[in-house]
Amino acid sequence: MSGETNLNKLLASMSPACDKVMYGFATLPSKDFKNLSFMPKCMFQEAEGMTVIATIDEFVDNNIECMGPFACITLTIHSSLDAVGLTAAFATALGDAKISANVVAAYYHDHIFVAWEDRDNAITTLNALSTHH
Repeated sequence: MSGETNLNKLLASMSPACDKVMYGFATLPSKDFKNLSFMPKCMFQEAEGMTVIATIDEFVDNNIECMGPFACITLTIHSSLDAVGLTAAFATALGDAKISANVVAAYYHDHIFVAWEDRDNAITTLNALSTHH
């Protein structure tokens, strides 16, 4: 099932939704991720080690140092992995609002991790971007 590729439709219908959960980012040696006692929200293998995104509580419960807290904002429209311009548009809008965005593009949706204290401003900024398209 392919997603939307038309940038104007994507922007007009992105419908950002924010999790109520605090997330963190950590890095682990690649060999250690197999021993995790929880299912992370996301993992990505990098040359330096495994990047893990999980709830702050999961990291604390497992004595793993992490950066955070972050909020996860999901663009609920099913965007195609072939779509051009969506990430640039929302990253520019958030950047103009002085909000750092860490983006994970998954199969169905884009997920934007922002500092926990910036989550309301990020939602407002994304909704304004959507309204203008």
